[in-house]
Order: sequence, then C-alpha cells, then structure tokens
Amino acid sequence: MIKMAEMRAEGGPLRKCAVDLQEMAVKPFTMVIFGGAGDLTMRKLMPGLIHLFEDGELAAGFSVLSFGLPEMDDGSYRDNILGALKQFDLTPSGENWKAFSENLHYLPSSFDDDAGYEKLCRRIEEISVRDESGRTNLIFYMAVPADVMPMIVTKLKLYNLCKGPHNSRIVVEKPFGQDLKSAVELNRILTGAFDECQIFRIDHYLSKEPVRNILFFRFSNFIFEQIWNRNYVDNIQITVAEEIGIEYRAWFYERTGVVRDMVQNHVLQLLGLIAMEPPVGFSADYVRDEKTKVFNAVRIFEDGDIDRHCVRGQYGPGMIREAKAAGYRQEKDVDQASLQNTFFAASFYVDNMRWAGVPFFVRTGKRLARRITEICIEFKQLPLRLFGHPAQGDIEPNILIFTIQPDEKISLRFGVKYPYSVDEIFPVNMVFGYRDDFKMPARPDYEGLLLDCIKGDLSLFVRQDQVEAMWSIVDPVIARWERVPPKDFPNYSAGSWGPREAQTLIEEAGRRWLTT
Repeated sequence: MIKMAEMRAEGGPLRKCAVDLQEMAVKPFTMVIFGGAGDLTMRKLMPGLIHLFEDGELAAGFSVLSFGLPEMDDGSYRDNILGALKQFDLTPSGENWKAFSENLHYLPSSFDDDAGYEKLCRRIEEISVRDESGRTNLIFYMAVPADVMPMIVTKLKLYNLCKGPHNSRIVVEKPFGQDLKSAVELNRILTGAFDECQIFRIDHYLSKEPVRNILFFRFSNFIFEQIWNRNYVDNIQITVAEEIGIEYRAWFYERTGVVRDMVQNHVLQLLGLIAMEPPVGFSADYVRDEKTKVFNAVRIFEDGDIDRHCVRGQYGPGMIREAKAAGYRQEKDVDQASLQNTFFAASFYVDNMRWAGVPFFVRTGKRLARRITEICIEFKQLPLRLFGHPAQGDIEPNILIFTIQPDEKISLRFGVKYPYSVDEIFPVNMVFGYRDDFKMPARPDYEGLLLDCIKGDLSLFVRQDQVEAMWSIVDPVIARWERVPPKDFPNYSAGSWGPREAQTLIEEAGRRWLTT
C-alpha cells in the first residue's frame, strides 16, 4: 500500500521570519567564506560576486574574507581568484578587478584551530563597515564538506559570532544531511547557534531565472491559474538530465547517489513550485509555507510499492556526442563492483484537492542522451474526436513546457489546421525565450541567490521543515534499495535515456515521456 505522508518536521515550532520585502536593501557586509580557496568558491561564488559588483549591486563597504587552507596572503589569494576567473572566461576589466579585489582578504587556518577563530574575530573588526544601525552584517558561507560544518558552527557560537553584536547569516550548501535522522541532527546544531531566520539553505537550481519565473508565470497570468489543477491537467513531468558523468567526484557520489544528490533537493523543489497553492504574499514564509504543504501531501511509498513506482539505474559504457564514454564502474576511484544509483525515475502523487489523481513523473540521471532540465504540464484532451477518423492517429495534447537549461524558455504547444489540408491538425509551439526576448546573457548560477542572501530574502531558500519533509519522501526508497541490491547493474548505456524500465513505468500509465 501507499499511504499519505504524515507531518514530518521534528522538534519545536519554527520561528517565523516576518520581513518586509520593500525594506530589504543591500547594506555594507562582510562575507566569510569557509573553504574560500576551494572549487565551489572559484567556480561559482567569485563569478557571482564579481558580476554583482560590475552590475552595481553591492554596497560600498563590503568585504570578502576567505578562511581555510592552504597558507597564503591576501595578494596570493587575489592572484588565485583572478587566475580562476580567466580560466572560466570571466575576466573582469582591469579597473573593475582592481576595485573588486581590494575587498578580498584571506585568513589561513584549519577549521578546528581556536587561534584561527580568535584571529577571525579581530580581522572582522578590522575590515568590516558597520551599517546605519551600528551593527556588522556578517554572512558565513559554508563552502566546505558537510561533515566539517558542525565543527565550524560550534566554533562560531563559542566566539559569539552568531548573534550578539552582529547581524549574522549562515549559508549552507546541500546535502542537508544524508537522511531524515542526520538532517534533524544537523538542524539541531544549526538552530542551536542561529535562529531559523538566519539560516540560508541554498539550492542553486532555485537561482535559475526560469525557475524563479514559475511563480510569477503562474500567479500573474489568470488564464493559466484557472486550469492549473486536476480538472484540466493530465500529468506533469520533470526531467533533470545530465550528459556528464560523476567527473572528479567519486568520493562524494559513491556515498551519495542520485536520490540524495538530485531528487531530495532539486527535483522535489521543482515539484513544490509547480504544485503549491497561491501564497497570500511573496514574503519568505508565505512562499515556503505553501511548498511545505505540498511536500507533506506527497504520497509516501511503502516497500511493496517502490518496485512498481520507482526505477533505479547505473550507466555503463556508451557514446556521448559521438565520443566514447566510460561506464560508472570505470570512473576514477569508483568501486568496480559498485551498486550506486546514477538514474532515478518515479511516479509521485500529491494527495490534496488540487492534484488528487494527477501523476507527477520525474526522472533524473547521469550520462543521459542530452543535458536538459524541463517541466512539462500536459493538459487533458477533449473526450470526443471532432476531426478525422481513428486511422489518422491521436491529436497531440496541449503542453506547457518550462525549459530551465540549456535554453531558458517557456513554450506552449497547441494544434492548428495544417495549410490546405481538409482536417489535419498540426502541433506548433508558441515560444518565449529569455535570451531572444530580453537580449540578456545568462547570469552565473549563484548570482541571484547571493544577492537574496545579502538582502536577507529567504523566499527561495529551504526551511528546516521542508528539508525534513523531503527526506521523509525519499528515505523509504533509499532504505529499500540499500537492503535489496540490483541484479542487473549497469542497466543503461551512456548516451541513452536510462533503463528500459523507465519507459515501461510511464507507458503502463498510458503516457509517454515528453522530453526526448
């Protein structure tokens, strides 16, 4: 049997984060990046910050202080950042770089060294500019492995950097735990040092402009909101497909897998945005309350249903864009007998008044046929065949498609009469493209969320109860798959759309995957 999800949030009630969006402004701040010499900082954070600086989004008096190893001074650190920006073709102009780099600082220390935190307190006082209230605005960014973060949080609390004289925020990267139990423990550590309103759990998918636009599209276009329900929607599909393998991340992927890496966060967040009710306003808690209601309404799989409603896979050797691609077990540092999952497909149900009976088909995986993230809303068809006869085949349904990557667009598929035919219906697309219509280049992934964090806007960050609700959805699947090993791994070739069972899953429900 499949049963309804129960309320999952653990611990005491959440403190609401009542913030007036109109009062939000960029004030002088100091961002302390733990792991500031690491890959995340070089690839994502610094490009995002330099773009915000070039666009005039950062207030005068900001500082960025990186904390960690290896040993280096401010000058060497700035040279490393500039080298990384050049490597990713993001070289700022000489004048902009000079002005930006003067705000970059580096403090070498291991994360467990008390002397390092004593120096950190002094360095913050030296480089920080207080705002008009006389307080220092601090942002602690955890660009570190998840198992290091509790130690850092404990030290920040010990040295009175979480509250007190500072207006502090902490930014936490996924994964938010490894399961529900560890997520509850992580939240206990975080909320023992910071209020929930100070915690920014970041999911970089939510920074993408087409994702941000889902809410605005839904709730500013009355014609769509009226049909956004089980009376008119046949099914919803979410595809998050990657061409790449695990690259250099075997150490992470071997203990994580696709469900923890993608489904528990990115995929379910997209589902929440599509399925949520209209919030009473766009402040953080109004939006997050509605998404949490969706997660609490997702039907939970019991063991007997997982094999029928969920598909797992692992890629073997194949071809990607006419080039040979190794199988997962041939990737560097992967166990040659690994049973880790690199593909997931499932049919979810949201048991509430809006969506009862509507299947949400999701799939995500590595080494698939192409890189694409899409949300497809397929609408129901007329019950009568008004055109032609059965031999002419079915009329294509109306489909609304949010393409998040690699293109950024929204398209609506509908039928028209083919020119000069008697009664042939031909499907066409009406397309809105961000790049074509707004003539704007794509922003770095983290730019929007960094700006939200600097302003204090929590709307697109994940709240404690959401994290625990999402873990409750996927934990039964992870637990069963770890107890019952697959017999046929690898079961799909690199460059394909995943195992055959993923096709069977949707075909047995009388549908087909819309992204091909």
